[in-house]
Amino acid sequence: MVSYGDVLKVPEFRALFCGHSLTIAGKTMQQLALASLVFAATRSPLLSAVAFLAGLLPQAIVALTVMSLADRLPPRLALTVWEAVRAVTLCGLAFGVLPVWAVLLTILLLGSGDAVAVAVRQALLTDILGREQYVPGRALLNIVVGVMQILGFAAGGILVTSVGVSGALWVAALAALGAAAVSWCGLRPRPSRGPAGDAVRATWAGNRTLFADRRTRGLLLAHWLPNGLVVGAEALYVPYAGDMAGALFVAAGAGMLLGDVVVGRLTPELRGRLILPLSLLLAVPYLAFLVIPPGPGALVAVAVASFGFGSTLGVQERLVVAMPERLCGQGLGLAMSGMMTMQAVAASLTGTAAELTSTGTAMALAGAGSLVLTLALIAHVGPRWRAARGGAVPDLDPAV
Repeated sequence: MVSYGDVLKVPEFRALFCGHSLTIAGKTMQQLALASLVFAATRSPLLSAVAFLAGLLPQAIVALTVMSLADRLPPRLALTVWEAVRAVTLCGLAFGVLPVWAVLLTILLLGSGDAVAVAVRQALLTDILGREQYVPGRALLNIVVGVMQILGFAAGGILVTSVGVSGALWVAALAALGAAAVSWCGLRPRPSRGPAGDAVRATWAGNRTLFADRRTRGLLLAHWLPNGLVVGAEALYVPYAGDMAGALFVAAGAGMLLGDVVVGRLTPELRGRLILPLSLLLAVPYLAFLVIPPGPGALVAVAVASFGFGSTLGVQERLVVAMPERLCGQGLGLAMSGMMTMQAVAASLTGTAAELTSTGTAMALAGAGSLVLTLALIAHVGPRWRAARGGAVPDLDPAV
């Protein structure tokens, strides 16, 4: 069994880990600062929320158009250059001279580049650690996301209050520069997986390859749908719990971190057997929101359910095995972009359901929908799934 200590002994992984940590911390400060900037300029809660989440909006477009760049760019150069571009862009925003529409457009452009950079980083993880050590490494990156988001939002809030939006953006730019330096100095040069050429055509061709295969298609859907509906339920914490919403978010974050820590340390065989039980665990506690009021019961239900997010590690592990190696970056980028897009769609659906019924009922419906989708995808999340011979090309046996 590969331990976290074994993974952290790999020098390149330590560089990837540190660069990723700086990136997440800087991006959380960036989100908070830009949302504050737009709100100060417009006094519009809607535009402030759009500024906060606008970086996620290009995910689906990038996944359908240029995600093949994740396999067609040298990874060290791509990560270094992109973080440098982010740093320069944030410095420009820090001067506060752009109109609101230009700020929002800049956020969209940053989100587009971030989508490709995330895919590059995920594919590079498989190069550095190999497919056998991928999940412990991925779990550590998941864990640091939660930790650095908490620290980044806390630091961003202090900076916005003490030195203003511009000061927070300057610090976020420094974090991006730090990530660029760590990537350049700590990662070794690697060639791209694919040839240069028409990125849009290559993206369409790669997506057709991934979706034409029953296994990769099912695993992508398993990565997007059940989790997305549960995040849609999380989007209702504020109207459901009011002042107690913060405690629900903390409980959810704690459960998810614990799930990543525990599941990431398991053997691949046990992790595979637990995908289905953990996916069911993710959904079932939300059924209780039909009857339970905000309070300790809700906190326990959220924490227990969020432990089930650990199932994502097993799904990602199967996806890495099933995909052709030449499409690893594009496939992992598609998985992440589709998941974020589904989360936004699910939040809209649960919000609409809450308008028609109640918040508790809408959260329970989201849990029920996640449960139904998990059972519909049992061929891909169940224990009978097997890696294809050779590990790179999936077995299309329809009986599996």
